Amino acid sequence: MENLKTHQFPPPKRRGLAIHISLILVLSIVSITGFYYLTRVEAGRDFLFSFLAAILPILPLPFIGYRAYSLQRANYIIDRNHLSIQWGLRMEEIPLSDIEWMRPASDLTHPVKLPLLYITGSITGMTKHEDLGGVEYLASDPERLVLVATSKRIFALSPSDPGLLLQTFARANELGSLTPVIPKSVYPSFLISQAWDRGLIRFLWLSGALLILGMFVWVTLLIPAISRVALGSQPSRAGIESVPSTQLILLPLASLFLFLAGWLTGLYLFRWDRERPLAYIVWVSGSLMVLLFLIAAFFTVTTPV
Repeated sequence: MENLKTHQFPPPKRRGLAIHISLILVLSIVSITGFYYLTRVEAGRDFLFSFLAAILPILPLPFIGYRAYSLQRANYIIDRNHLSIQWGLRMEEIPLSDIEWMRPASDLTHPVKLPLLYITGSITGMTKHEDLGGVEYLASDPERLVLVATSKRIFALSPSDPGLLLQTFARANELGSLTPVIPKSVYPSFLISQAWDRGLIRFLWLSGALLILGMFVWVTLLIPAISRVALGSQPSRAGIESVPSTQLILLPLASLFLFLAGWLTGLYLFRWDRERPLAYIVWVSGSLMVLLFLIAAFFTVTTPV
């Protein structure tokens, strides 16, 4: 019997990665500039504008960064038994016997609509088609869309070579499956909920978040009341050097960024059972780090200048 090897059909990535990396660089430069001015202005309108310029560009960075990571790892793999769709932390294992049909999106009488919120090179999300129903996009190029229909939903993919994927699927159907495959769906939200169900992890996440929130509120109230503070290393034989109190905002901001970085790293490690102890270590370290920043803020504001 003729055999069919495993074939990989990754989506086009170069353009999408270039766009995502460019966005990350631009937003990072804007944020760094905002932080630069934030530490050099007094409390007031300029401080507020600098604070917004520093914070707002950072908010979409995790979203854009995850999309870039997902695109880098994206792949479509097919053999005689199943079709595997990998897109970041999203994974779908579909037995070939569950696939009702596979065809180019251009064959449809009514074209499919793209998701409302997407970045060029990373088209993900759900849309509704008047004939097909729900369509989940895991694609990068709207010009190479291939639709995969199952009994549950339609998947929109964009392999680099759509024609070859269709031929490979047709050939695999002719040969038939060798072994049964259990359907599997993995979503990023499932990973978060799985970790959240564990009491210790929930405590670490909540304690770190509440400490950061409390530090933000405390520092924001202190800045107008204190003109200057002793922040940074101080020479032992000289007078204490002081800086504008607005620089206190750097402490909760730094703790927030480090805590988020640790939170994401822990989630990445939590995916594998053998790496979960490392995830716990990262999350414990993150909460302790926030506590140390809070202690540092206390000593900073209580040091006479």
